[in-house]
Amino acid sequence: MKPIHLLASAALAALPANLVAAPFVPADIARDEEIAAPAFSPDGQWIAYSLETADPKHDEANTDIWVTPWRGGPAKRLTRTPDISESRPTFTHDGKRIAFLSDRGKDQETQLWVMPAGGGSPRQLTRIAGGISDYSLSPDGRSVAVVAEIGGRVGAKDDPTPPPIVITRFQFKEDGRDRLDARRTHLFRIDIASRKTIQLTSGDFDHWLPSWSPDGRSIAFVSRRDKDADRGFNYDVFVLAAEGGEPRRMGAFSGADQNPDWEAGRPEWSLDSRRLAWVRAGDDKWLWYTPHQLAIGDVATGTVTLPADIDRWTYKPRWTANGQIVALIELDRDTLPARIDPVSGQISYLVQGPRFASDFTLGPDGKIALLDGDVRTPAALRTSDGRTLTSHNAWLTDRTLGESRDVSWSSGGTTIHGILTLPTGYRTGQLYPLIVRLHGGPVYQFSHEFMADWQVYAAAGYAVLAVNPRGSSGRGFEFANPIFADWGNVDVADVKAGIDHMIASGIADPKRIGVGGWSYGGILTNYMIASDPRIRAAVSGAGIANIFGGYGADQYSRDYELELGTPWANPDVYARVSFPFLHADRIRTPTLFLCAEKDVNVPCLGGEQMFQALRSRNVPTELVIYPGENHGLTVPSYRVDRMQRHLDWYARHLGPSAPIPRP
Repeated sequence: MKPIHLLASAALAALPANLVAAPFVPADIARDEEIAAPAFSPDGQWIAYSLETADPKHDEANTDIWVTPWRGGPAKRLTRTPDISESRPTFTHDGKRIAFLSDRGKDQETQLWVMPAGGGSPRQLTRIAGGISDYSLSPDGRSVAVVAEIGGRVGAKDDPTPPPIVITRFQFKEDGRDRLDARRTHLFRIDIASRKTIQLTSGDFDHWLPSWSPDGRSIAFVSRRDKDADRGFNYDVFVLAAEGGEPRRMGAFSGADQNPDWEAGRPEWSLDSRRLAWVRAGDDKWLWYTPHQLAIGDVATGTVTLPADIDRWTYKPRWTANGQIVALIELDRDTLPARIDPVSGQISYLVQGPRFASDFTLGPDGKIALLDGDVRTPAALRTSDGRTLTSHNAWLTDRTLGESRDVSWSSGGTTIHGILTLPTGYRTGQLYPLIVRLHGGPVYQFSHEFMADWQVYAAAGYAVLAVNPRGSSGRGFEFANPIFADWGNVDVADVKAGIDHMIASGIADPKRIGVGGWSYGGILTNYMIASDPRIRAAVSGAGIANIFGGYGADQYSRDYELELGTPWANPDVYARVSFPFLHADRIRTPTLFLCAEKDVNVPCLGGEQMFQALRSRNVPTELVIYPGENHGLTVPSYRVDRMQRHLDWYARHLGPSAPIPRP
């Protein structure tokens, strides 16, 4: 099929000559309107979705439900709740109503609600203490399967003296849930008319991602049910009779089937209810480094096949009416929708790059609505032939954007890829200060998607190099695996080689080099400042350098043991990957450390220790902590503050961002 054609460039070119586009500024970070969870109506005429925007009055992110017509035309906003969020819309079987999750109500706990498809007063469907986190409607619309958390501490939320927290689990921390005691997530079936509630699962296990079969007889879900399940990634897909009973495991693979942390969809039923589709990773020992592949399970026999083992990451497989699969496949810097034959594994891509798709929904008569964008265009809903269905973020037509280019270089005999964003007003023959952006993960990648922070840097006069070093996703296991248990080695070499390339290309001023990132990007920043004296300024967000101190303090004890072993059995390994902290005497780079107060993914401990080490040695440094936030910042003013602090730190330590003539 022909590639998608974008309208953004044409819109910018069409601006009147007397209207000068404005530069990107830090405040624009909070203006992005983000679409999620698109869902077709049964007749294929409408698509419901959620839209997240910043609420300046309450200084919080707010999500509302919208619908847009397939035939084209303006989208319609169905909810207007400034201090309440709604998410995950789903049309009921008759298309007359839309179900959704919301924290509206007296207790402000997330419950399931329903409203007329054209908008109107919503009605609460569930009243489960503590709220629910997920749901799946029965095909006849009479029942719903929900996920709710039970067990653990007992006491009122406003109790001035809460009871002690008692912990026995191996994995006892999770970002967003804090410390994990005896609480477990279970499945419940609720009759919508009578509100009769039946608990479907039991035991000392968690359960996720319910999916009701089209014939109404079964519910698929994901759980870890082996002994001491917290120590590994043996997630499995199970099938349970809708009336309850003993769940049946699909296959006998000892590894991750549809790990909920991947955000790769849920088990999906074929329309005849005979097969299930999901994604499967490799052996536990390789953790995140093996691409997860399409898995097809025969419900009657429990046998599982991998029809398209392509050594690339597959996401969100869904069945079409004619028994084919549509899924997202992550390639080098692109994530594209593809049609996959569930028997032969033959793949045909529905859209050509360079693009980044994050979700899609399938409608009747072969309709597909894609949520995707590129480096100049935030994600929007589009058809596979390029027709745009939503028009949020129209304010971008009044912004000057820096040009982005694909770049590559050699490092240790391996070709490394990246994306270079040039300063607005870039002129050949001038040298510019360079900001090197380092991604999280580590098994992730920078893609052809719109990145507002890159544009803020470009507007401030910086060239921006986004690097995908070895360890990144998108290029298969052999490219991701070299950093296994060896962080800060070849990935540092690849980043350094990228800086060399920018200097040799006559773009980067070698005396004005900065680096920065969040999560593993912050960790890699720490490795860089301990390895490359050319770095004149750094911003390390949500990072760690003393991996000894991470064990038991963050949520990754399982991952550490699988990849590094234990600190007492393998102290040399831990010391090797902790070298920025253990050899902080090498560091001369002024470094700003940022962290989120409630983060247990990469806690503030990591930034605090590095700040203390540099402060001890009188290296210029600051530590900024964002109160009440988890790993991903959500408070709009904090997101803007973080961006402004980046600019201020780089300006202070790299000097003026104005270009200088190339010698």
